[in-house]
Amino acid sequence: MAATDEDIPSIDHPLLAPDFLERRLYQLKLAGTAANDHTLVCLPTGLGKTTVSLLVTARRLEEAGGKSLMLAPTKPLVQQHAEFYREALQIPDEEIVVFTGDVSPEDRAELWNESTIIMATPQVIENDLVGSRVSLSEVTHITFDECHRATGDYAYNYIAERYHADADQPLVTGMSASPGGDEEAILEVCENLGLHEVEVMTEEDADVSEFTHDTDVEWERIDLPEDVIEIRDALNEVITERLEKLKELGVAKSTQPDQSQKDLNRMRAELQELINNDQSEGFKGMSVHAEVMKLRQAVTLVETQSVEALRRYFDRQKNQARSSGASKASQRLVSDPRVRESMRKAEKYDELHPKYRKTRMLLAETLGLDGGERVIVFTESRDTAEALTDFLNDSFDAKRFVGQGDREGSDGMTQNQQQDVLNDFRAGEFEVLVSTSVAEEGLDVPEVDLVLFYEPVPTAIRSIQRKGRTGRQSEGRVVVLMAEDTRDEAYFWISRRREKEMENELRELKGMADNLEEELDDAQQSLAAFESGGERTGSEASDSGRIESEAEVNTGATKSPDEAASSSGSGGVSGQPGLQEFDAESADDSDGNEADGSTEDEVETHEPHAEGDAIEIVADQREMDANIARELSKREEIDIRLETLEVGDYVLSDRAVVERKSVADFVDSLVGGDRSVFEQVGAMARHYSRPIVIVEGDGLYEQRDIHPNAIRGALSSLAVDFGVSILRTEDETDTEELLGVIAGREQETSSREISVHGEKQSKTLAEQQEYVVGSIAEIGPVTARSLLEEFGTVEAVMIASEDELQAADGVGSVTAERIREVIGSDYTGSGK
Repeated sequence: MAATDEDIPSIDHPLLAPDFLERRLYQLKLAGTAANDHTLVCLPTGLGKTTVSLLVTARRLEEAGGKSLMLAPTKPLVQQHAEFYREALQIPDEEIVVFTGDVSPEDRAELWNESTIIMATPQVIENDLVGSRVSLSEVTHITFDECHRATGDYAYNYIAERYHADADQPLVTGMSASPGGDEEAILEVCENLGLHEVEVMTEEDADVSEFTHDTDVEWERIDLPEDVIEIRDALNEVITERLEKLKELGVAKSTQPDQSQKDLNRMRAELQELINNDQSEGFKGMSVHAEVMKLRQAVTLVETQSVEALRRYFDRQKNQARSSGASKASQRLVSDPRVRESMRKAEKYDELHPKYRKTRMLLAETLGLDGGERVIVFTESRDTAEALTDFLNDSFDAKRFVGQGDREGSDGMTQNQQQDVLNDFRAGEFEVLVSTSVAEEGLDVPEVDLVLFYEPVPTAIRSIQRKGRTGRQSEGRVVVLMAEDTRDEAYFWISRRREKEMENELRELKGMADNLEEELDDAQQSLAAFESGGERTGSEASDSGRIESEAEVNTGATKSPDEAASSSGSGGVSGQPGLQEFDAESADDSDGNEADGSTEDEVETHEPHAEGDAIEIVADQREMDANIARELSKREEIDIRLETLEVGDYVLSDRAVVERKSVADFVDSLVGGDRSVFEQVGAMARHYSRPIVIVEGDGLYEQRDIHPNAIRGALSSLAVDFGVSILRTEDETDTEELLGVIAGREQETSSREISVHGEKQSKTLAEQQEYVVGSIAEIGPVTARSLLEEFGTVEAVMIASEDELQAADGVGSVTAERIREVIGSDYTGSGK
């Protein structure tokens, strides 16, 4: 939002580039409150939430110094924020750095120390905090962009908890166009991030309205052709039949095919309970439930997307059914006569789907008759995005914009490809962007003449995010395509209702600053998660904050923290009277981690543990899927280091390594998978003299269709043949406690060193012989001992024939063949 016209007043501040930012009163008001307390800032998309954060950062760095951290959920968004900050701030570009998984952990640690402002994805900061690579103590302002994500196990929650606990002078700003669908959701975001103030601006506010234009929502009803309805009805018949089976099990209350997602989730939970109670009906029912979900997806595609999208989906289902390890649900689905007939009809259907026809007509009207320049088409389905892009390119210049993940029949887009597409769209290189939800949050997509929803958006957050792409600086249209008598209609009305509810909630929240603390979770406050430094009046802190900030930002004047505290009523920033410090007790995790970029490092053995030093635990990077490393990292007496370990999940000393498995994973590793538990333990035993397997959870003898004695036999073999200690824990918390105790005993009581390479100990001749033979075709130490006992020497084993090898106990024809293949085959390494 650069101020390019000389007559447009700009914002003046020592850290802001001169004449760069246009002076907007609503942004100054929001920044005023956010500079004085932990604040949730709600502002419609495209009206400069990032500018509000930048103003707070500039003021905070000027007054308190330190560092600023801005978090955003995607790499392109992080990069976009960094470019804006470099343009807007008078801070050297090299001090405004970007942290994503593409930057190595070692480089991030060095860059952190040298930087003033860090832009990052949350998963990377979470990993660096858990791995003790960075410290938040000097961060004086943190911004959570798209903060409505701060629910459940998302990484924002862990980072916020650590920030409030570790920072010397914390100040949090949360930003979103749509923080939640109801008051409870909005308050959850506030509680998770430790926010006290809620500042809301809507397009109805006088200060905002002059910068916005009308975006009336139009909806176009679409009639489906008879052929499409026939395909849908046939699939619904199969769904009804499958629901009859679930009704017989007592989990389905109705056999109507249009079951709500809530009812389907309830059915699944009840089936899981049957499974947990070791009732075989639960497994059968779960398979039927999976088939219902697949069929519902097929119905949704043919109703709301296109027959082409259904064809692509059917192709994937057929491929899955033919693959090794295919589920019974997939196999039943593709073999049902009615489904096969639907597949045949979909293959034969060559008419243009009415949504395609309407899309082309609306684009022709906008780009041709009305002289428009840009259109965004949003769709829920990647199949539709790709097929629709191909179709529209016959008449327009269109490009797709999808996520980074690859899947069968569809390549994702790299971060650079995504950025190139957006840059080209912004520059007018093409006129139609066909996008899945990846473009909804915060990316600086230019204003457009038309936002077309290929289908209604079923959640308020996504609806507001999408509509925010039009009507910013000029009038634009929002059109929703809605197929008659389909899920489209239900989703449309749900979306409208939720959006209205959110607007009402935000209006109510505008005046609830005084009462917000009372609304926050009582249990959290009773646990002393908030520590009051004195009485404060939210309105006093908010109002005076607005006034002083508006004056300061425009005159360049700044105040010391003490002066800011006294002039802002009895509110203030951390260390000043009235601020409550956050120290949440909840355990948080991330849904879907970004790659950390870690690789196995050459780590030297550390000095023996000295009394008073922190206990060190090295955790495998892949263990971040669990909460254990996060929770351990919160303990003052423990330092966590994240690495990609060659063996084990946790290294506790130079002799103790732990492989952690849930009961389900443990049983799975006995009967299949890429690497059995015996191979994993064998590798551990070759490097560490005290290998440990932790089996976590209940129901060890109730997993799959495996006899309990088979599991007992495996446990016995691990203990007797491999010398492994097998420990049982109830859950992740129990495992966390156990790891802390073992590491403490090893490092404090026994004064052991920590080493990711294990003990540097010499093996006996017999151990070396067992190691050599055991490594052949990965047969392991037990079979190796049997072969050496039979043949006497390693050489004799090497020259033995297939038949001779089978004379050893435990060596069958398959193992003998594998051994001879490894020994007798020509070497074809990379140099050959």
